[in-house]
Amino acid sequence: QVQLIESGGGLLQAGGSLRLSCAASGRSFSRTAMGWFRQAPGKEREFVAAIDWIRRTYYADSVKGRFTISRDNAKNTVYLEMNNMKPEDTAVYYCAADCRVPYGGGRCDYWGQGTQVTVSS
Repeated sequence: QVQLIESGGGLLQAGGSLRLSCAASGRSFSRTAMGWFRQAPGKEREFVAAIDWIRRTYYADSVKGRFTISRDNAKNTVYLEMNNMKPEDTAVYYCAADCRVPYGGGRCDYWGQGTQVTVSS
């Protein structure tokens, strides 16, 4: 059974940093793309970042230059380093695996349960 477990969410002040982790189990995702998405209250889910199997990275314009996605295939884990955070980054962040282009479309086969990130002003 495939599982994606996110961790690292929390409450922080604007300008702060946070690192999310997503540990996958049940199969290896080293040869697929993985991504992060988020959903704020009252809004649709949106693409945040993706990383493919040769570590090419893709970002939403709203997080480019502030967020960094990375992966450790040996640990079957993907990370999202978030810096200079803003109140508008407040959302539930979801990890996804087996994602297909275009990554912004959210066409991923596996999803985590999400982790809450709240940024206060």
